[in-house]
Amino acid sequence: MPQENVDVVRRGYEHVSRTGDLLPEIFHPDFVWDMSRFGGWLERQTYAGIEGAREFMSDWAEAWDEWELKLADLREAGGQVVAIATQTGRSRVSGLRVDMEFAQVWSLADGLQIRMEMYADVQEALAAAGLSD
Repeated sequence: MPQENVDVVRRGYEHVSRTGDLLPEIFHPDFVWDMSRFGGWLERQTYAGIEGAREFMSDWAEAWDEWELKLADLREAGGQVVAIATQTGRSRVSGLRVDMEFAQVWSLADGLQIRMEMYADVQEALAAAGLSD
């Protein structure tokens, strides 16, 4: 099922790119969006369900002008998929342009995304998933 997991995660990113929203049918009912490993995130550490993930995405997007997300790579790691992405935008508060690479470790169960752990450091995410760059 490893390639199927990669395909599910890819579909999710493609949907967000097209619509700006999450794709409900790929989320497990017990989904958790975990920000506890993303250094400096001072808000909530976890967001429950797809509605929690949507809440996070909405709060995050409010901080940016011209925000854009680009998927750079997907790496299979057993029951997990590591997504390496970049985001660019301009801070609404400071007006400064930001370019940031980050990673998300997606865990899947029964072909559905059940957990996402966000990492500011790509190497840390790869190590957490048992991969090395």
